[in-house]
Amino acid sequence: MSLRILVWNENVHETRGDATVLGHYPHGIHTAIADGLRELLPDARVETATLADPEHGLSQERLDDTDVLLWWGHIAHDEVSDEVVDRVQRSVQAGMGLVVLHSGHFAKPFIRLLGTTCSLGWRNDGDQERVWTVDPGHPIAADVPPRFTIPAQEVYSEYFDIPKPDDVIFLSTFAGGEVFRSGVTFTRGRGRIFYFSPGDQEYPVYHQPEVRRVLANGARWVAPVNGRALPEVVALQRGWLEEDAGR
Repeated sequence: MSLRILVWNENVHETRGDATVLGHYPHGIHTAIADGLRELLPDARVETATLADPEHGLSQERLDDTDVLLWWGHIAHDEVSDEVVDRVQRSVQAGMGLVVLHSGHFAKPFIRLLGTTCSLGWRNDGDQERVWTVDPGHPIAADVPPRFTIPAQEVYSEYFDIPKPDDVIFLSTFAGGEVFRSGVTFTRGRGRIFYFSPGDQEYPVYHQPEVRRVLANGARWVAPVNGRALPEVVALQRGWLEEDAGR
């Protein structure tokens, strides 16, 4: 079965008519991301959803039909219903992959799954960002250069309040001297999570080939490996070790 990918975007800047955002993403950030995934993962089914959709486009039925959810949000995190957050959390723990993008570090599902504030340092002066591939052997780094440059981008910097990642794949440096763990992974239950920071709404980052390659690799890597199921609670009786040994 082909990979089933859902790209979620709050789509608030676009619907408010932000000229800068619409100049880079006339059909929405989600459409640009989805186009990149379709280009690099031609066998995948790639769909989109937004905050304004019924149930934010994230009904349980739709999540059950999704292998990988990509999440972009910025100014409307608080508008995501807790019921939907619960669904996303359960789906990830059951094995659905989650790719969190840029200011999605403050998304409710990401904070819930990581259990920290997920806060960081930032400034937005349109600085150049250099992205360094610090774990070139990781599958998410396949066909990604040892380093690549994003001409203008919002600056994120340490300290990034996240648990210790399973993997740090990309590290970013900026003209002002800041450093940031810009590509990291986590595992929650049976689900894999990949966070990738480049992608502010004011810059055309999601049209950049290297970024599109990272997102395609990330989507493929977080996809369920052994299907999806929440772990069962199994009651054990006393003496089960002795019973097993006597078989």
